[in-house]
Amino acid sequence: MIDFELIYHSLFALLRGTVVSLEIALIATTIGFSLGCAIAFLEKSQWLFVRTCVLAYVTLLRGTPMLVQILFMYYVLPQFGLTLAPFLVAALAIGLNSSAYISQSIRAGLDAVSKGQIEAAKTLGLTPFQIQMHIVFPQGFFVALPSLGNELITLVKDSSLASVIGVMELSKEASVIRSITYDAFSILLAVSLIYLVLTSMLSFGLKKLKNRVGRYATS
Repeated sequence: MIDFELIYHSLFALLRGTVVSLEIALIATTIGFSLGCAIAFLEKSQWLFVRTCVLAYVTLLRGTPMLVQILFMYYVLPQFGLTLAPFLVAALAIGLNSSAYISQSIRAGLDAVSKGQIEAAKTLGLTPFQIQMHIVFPQGFFVALPSLGNELITLVKDSSLASVIGVMELSKEASVIRSITYDAFSILLAVSLIYLVLTSMLSFGLKKLKNRVGRYATS
């Protein structure tokens, strides 16, 4: 049976872990989006060496598990003199992994912009930078927005992987409570509901954002 009293008394710890999970997701999103946009543009570079490096980066991060990447950064980097706090390791590893996926979403959005608009902008005398910033990127971002939203929701759930290196995020707080009370069902049910509320709120907010951006893009 569900122990509502246990859930009530555990609520503070679970909400504290929820804040940490959201902090990880926010930092990872910032890293992932910033790097993802840069990578998407670098993939269109005229230099073969740059495109090759970008391809290797994306292939490596998309082809290996995020959990392995977190463990690698936490246990291997200190051997080379670079030691980071577990929280920073988790946020950085998740953000770097996300950047590889976000870059592909952004690139697909950029590729969706018609060549005719680009040629028309060149005819009007716009510089390549102005074309990218004022014509290509805004429209490409709108096209990529649904997949970017899915990636953000995934990052919130992936923040639970930080628990493997001791970060006291939501799932780790739940694990500690479960190890003390031996009531896995009640605690995991509470955690599941919290994640469900978070992802539902994000989905609703992203839908509103898409509608607003859509009105701007079509105006």
